[in-house]
Amino acid sequence: MLFLLFADNVKIGPGGSVLTISNARPGNQGQYRCTLHTAAGRSVATAALNVKFAPNVRLTPSGPLRVRMGDPVSVECRAAGRPRPKMTWKRQGSTLQLVTKEANDANVIQVKTYKRVGIRTRGGSKPGRALQPSVGVFPQWPVVHPEDSVSTTDMTVVEGHTVTMACQASGSPPPVITWSKLRAPLPWKHTVNDGVLTLTDVGRQDSGQYICNATNEHGYSEAYTQMEVESPPYATSLPDQVKLRPGDPLSLQCLAYGSHPIQFEWSRVGRAGLPAGTETTRAGKLTIAQVKSSDSGTYKCVASNHIGTSEALAKVIIRA
Repeated sequence: MLFLLFADNVKIGPGGSVLTISNARPGNQGQYRCTLHTAAGRSVATAALNVKFAPNVRLTPSGPLRVRMGDPVSVECRAAGRPRPKMTWKRQGSTLQLVTKEANDANVIQVKTYKRVGIRTRGGSKPGRALQPSVGVFPQWPVVHPEDSVSTTDMTVVEGHTVTMACQASGSPPPVITWSKLRAPLPWKHTVNDGVLTLTDVGRQDSGQYICNATNEHGYSEAYTQMEVESPPYATSLPDQVKLRPGDPLSLQCLAYGSHPIQFEWSRVGRAGLPAGTETTRAGKLTIAQVKSSDSGTYKCVASNHIGTSEALAKVIIRA
């Protein structure tokens, strides 16, 4: 008789008729053939041996995996066992089975990483008997310095109006947006919501440069807006009342607060025009070298700019 031996744990008993395999392992699997030779001829018998064994699972890569947020991740689960293992993927803390691609003895999961996850694979050859290796996937924010921009870099507004300045910023992690004013605090009538600075009832004192600052752990970025607040004129007369005698000189000065340029125009209330000999300047000054009794009356100065007008009155009394 001739025996073909395949491993060191295979032995033949006395007489050569018994073949013993101790502690059978996957390498012993196969067909065993016994051949008997006699003077009458030859006889052959074959026995097939199938060795069942628990699955052995290998993950590639084994993890933990650290990847950029939003990037795809592919993990391969390869298993060996008899009967052939069935492989499924699940996310830790979830009962939902993940969609995978299977080929030969490998099962591949492909996911996009938006959250930190632990992925577990199950491979088993018997009901209730399963291996559960796992791989941790840790999405990382890409290192991007913040960049910001404002809706407009220069603006001119009218006093008393409401103004909004929008600031948009990008980066990873998402930057925090704050607003400030160059060399001055923000106006007390202000709010900031989702990067939008709102100023209520602005005045000329609110003019200046406003700064949007976007900050995250990798740095900061700044964007600037220059705001100019314009206002209509507010006119006054110095003096607003004067008493003179005939022959005295008259001098009236019209002053105006507001956005320049400002134009001045004098007139006399209830009269067709100014008295003869009256002189006026572009700076708002009115003069009469020698007044007469008929020069008495109320003089009006109108100050105007491209936004509006304002009036100031001066009463002139002349007595002998």
